[in-house]
Amino acid sequence: MRRRILQSILAVVILTGLLLGVPLIYTAWLWVEDFTRSDLQARLDRMAAEIIVQEGRSGVIENGLDTTSLRLVVPEGGKLVVVYPTPEQGAARLDIGASEVLSPLVESLSMGTSGSLRLEVPSDRTRTLQRQAIGAVTLLVLASMGAGAGVAVVTAKRLADPLKDVAERAARLAEGDFREVPRRHGIPELDRVSDVLDSATVEIAGRLQREHALVADVSHQLRSRLTAVRLRLDELSGHADPAVVHEAEEAMAQVDRLTVAVDDLVRSSRNSSAADRTPVSVVGELASVVADWQGPYKEAGRVLRLRGEPRLMAATTGSRLREAISVLIDNALRHGAGTCTVSVRLVSPAGRETPKETRVCVEVSDEGEGVSDRLAPHIFDRGFSGSGSTGLGLALARALIEADGGRLELQRRRPALFAAFLAAVKDEAPTRVVGIHEPR
Repeated sequence: MRRRILQSILAVVILTGLLLGVPLIYTAWLWVEDFTRSDLQARLDRMAAEIIVQEGRSGVIENGLDTTSLRLVVPEGGKLVVVYPTPEQGAARLDIGASEVLSPLVESLSMGTSGSLRLEVPSDRTRTLQRQAIGAVTLLVLASMGAGAGVAVVTAKRLADPLKDVAERAARLAEGDFREVPRRHGIPELDRVSDVLDSATVEIAGRLQREHALVADVSHQLRSRLTAVRLRLDELSGHADPAVVHEAEEAMAQVDRLTVAVDDLVRSSRNSSAADRTPVSVVGELASVVADWQGPYKEAGRVLRLRGEPRLMAATTGSRLREAISVLIDNALRHGAGTCTVSVRLVSPAGRETPKETRVCVEVSDEGEGVSDRLAPHIFDRGFSGSGSTGLGLALARALIEADGGRLELQRRRPALFAAFLAAVKDEAPTRVVGIHEPR
């Protein structure tokens, strides 16, 4: 930002200096020459007046031209050519001063019947004065440009530093730092932005506090209900029918997993910092999810598979990842067809295999008709559904993935393929592809 502001102001200063400096330099050059010629003309006027005084009533110089006063007016190194009327010759010529002038500046004056004057002076002194004038003007222009550059630096700093400060404050707000900053910069527009950020900080902090309180209340009520359900199932576990006991035990296991998931989601909602998340095995986290969904897929006559390397680690929250992939598997069961495959692999942009660029990609695909072109642009919009559902599932899945710094995309429309990209934790061990929880 500072560099762009500085470059813009410097460009304006330089352009202004050139537009004003070049004409000013040319004007100074002409002004020195005009001043010199004006001086020569003034000398010629005085000489002409002296010659006219020496003429008699007849309009001619009878006893010769007195050049004493004329020689005083001729510049050093100059040459004066006088043509004056005489009784004998009609017009006589007289040269005063140097015999020859190299590269002269010439000025002449016609006196009518009284003759004419021609004054030549060396141009070296005039050229020297012209170069000095150009040098003085150039220094003035450069000094002005330097002053403009100084103003540009100060202005860029005054504008860029507050903008950077406001941008950093907005970034801290996005990261969850809701501290108010009383510092202002003396720039009305930026101070207005700071005031708005202060108001937004208070509002967001209040909303988050209310949401956390609501989540805590809902989770408490949900755990209470789950505890009650588990107690009822525990009573069924003492039934005489082994089939009923088996189903009760399976249901209790599901209740236990749901209770753990609720606790994990509540805990992660209170502390969403990426720095506090421990790396998890993506395949290990998804194995339980796939196991839970094997029953519904078998009932639908379909196959659910999980493929990937168990040692692939990602910096994510296990509960969020499980819930997000559960949404995608449920979506594939409801709207897809054929085999549903959950694949876990390591990906990195071409030519950039640094740990920072490497991602763990979780792909969920099926063999159905896919997503229509009409629904694809809005498939992650909250409340949007093409099949009469709530339209919250995919929006929730994307929010859960993005909460851990990842992203969820629809990679392919037909057949549908969803891909979640997670920050990878580098593992030096070689990877291989295996199949997990595949029906035999």
